[in-house]
Amino acid sequence: MQNLVIYNTLHRQKERFQPIAPPHVGMYVCGPTVYGDPHLGHARPSITFDILFRYLQHIGYKVRYVRNITDVGHLEHDADEGDDKIEKKARLEQLEPMEIAQFYTNRYHDAMRALNVLPPSIEPHATGHIIEQEELVKEIMANGYAYESNGSIYFDVTKYDKDHRYGVLSGRNLTDMINNSRELSGVGEKRNQTDFALWKRAMPEHIMRWPSPWSDGFPGWHCECTAMGRKYLGKHFDIHGGGMDLIFPHHECEIAQAVASQGDEMVKYWMHNNMITINGQKMGKSLNNFITLEQFFTGSHETLQQAYSPMTIRFFILSAHYRGTVDFSNEALQAAQKGYERLMNAIEDLKRIQTAKASDESTKKFVAALRRKCYDAMNDDLTTPAVISNLFEACHIVNLLIDHKAQISEEDLKKLGETMHLFAFDILGLVDERSANNDAREAAYGKVVDMVLDLRAKAKANKDWAVSDQIRDALAEAGFQVKDTKDGVTWKLDK
Repeated sequence: MQNLVIYNTLHRQKERFQPIAPPHVGMYVCGPTVYGDPHLGHARPSITFDILFRYLQHIGYKVRYVRNITDVGHLEHDADEGDDKIEKKARLEQLEPMEIAQFYTNRYHDAMRALNVLPPSIEPHATGHIIEQEELVKEIMANGYAYESNGSIYFDVTKYDKDHRYGVLSGRNLTDMINNSRELSGVGEKRNQTDFALWKRAMPEHIMRWPSPWSDGFPGWHCECTAMGRKYLGKHFDIHGGGMDLIFPHHECEIAQAVASQGDEMVKYWMHNNMITINGQKMGKSLNNFITLEQFFTGSHETLQQAYSPMTIRFFILSAHYRGTVDFSNEALQAAQKGYERLMNAIEDLKRIQTAKASDESTKKFVAALRRKCYDAMNDDLTTPAVISNLFEACHIVNLLIDHKAQISEEDLKKLGETMHLFAFDILGLVDERSANNDAREAAYGKVVDMVLDLRAKAKANKDWAVSDQIRDALAEAGFQVKDTKDGVTWKLDK
């Protein structure tokens, strides 16, 4: 297996990846909260961990990839007062909350398919795991790290910090957090402002609620990932991922919940992708500065100069390292479109290259080193920009070969093609949209062409050769290749 090195956010350093139980890997990634259309900010973690999922499988690991859906019943980002955003939308649109959740879950899945993001091994929903979340709360209470207040249960951060340390992932100090929170007016039901909800008693207006030993209510936001991660990956698993905005408080609270319930940490490696920004500001629903993926695909947002295809979006995200910031601009997306097209054209041009008896020295040396250079980039914390740079070098070699300014043997051409296909399609997950579009056109035109060919067959049966040839020639002018064989007539759409 490859010597993969990844950046562990918990230790703030790169570490050699060593699974708890090789060759099996358990990976949990925080999925979307489904109360609106997926936007560019959703695409980045989905693509980042899709790359990790693909690469781990490619280098020989058996991966159980869990990506949750946060649906209805909780208060977003563990707010102690306020509306569940899905319930609020359901009231406005006079729909069931689960209708809202299902509608936007379907929209999310459609967007992920367009971006060629592989589905996870398991996609649990928060509302399907209320019992597991209640059991987690019971364990934390039994160990003395939570308390009841007016039917709600809160995690006692101060007590936990005395025995362990709250802030290991984010690097925050509890004393500083307490001092900063003193400016807030009161703490409501909580003993301290830093305490967070494990279970909330539902107010009369809260639609989604479940029975518990404490009240009819709903779990705190942080419980779902700890409970579902443990259910499907065990008390100790390899990788937990998500966006950097989840480090605090969500993932920090997850660590505290795991230690408070089972005595030690669940996760060996914490990985976080950086944000996509607009004018230096994080893109997200809370700031109302997001552009949905559908708007990118159709070009229907006022800030977009054109439509951008799903593979342009994927290439744009992969052109930066997952831990670096990416600032949206039309110029950057247009550059990504050109880069993506350049790579697809070069891969297509491989078919046009004429081979020689032997490769010239520089070409042979490049082909021999290309695969290792791409693996080295992936093994160095998934450095996809370096992989793309190496593939661009390969594009340059392809152009030289097309222009007969270099020579390549049949064996080396096969190696070059295999490497470019492997890293562009299998590992980076790109798709040649031109081929996909042609396939869709063939499916759409199929019935019409078959009907026309039936007319041609009748003309031939009547020995009306002029009409038969006329139909064939008209199809050829429209871009269809018609071929008569001993087994019948075949056709295909010109690429």
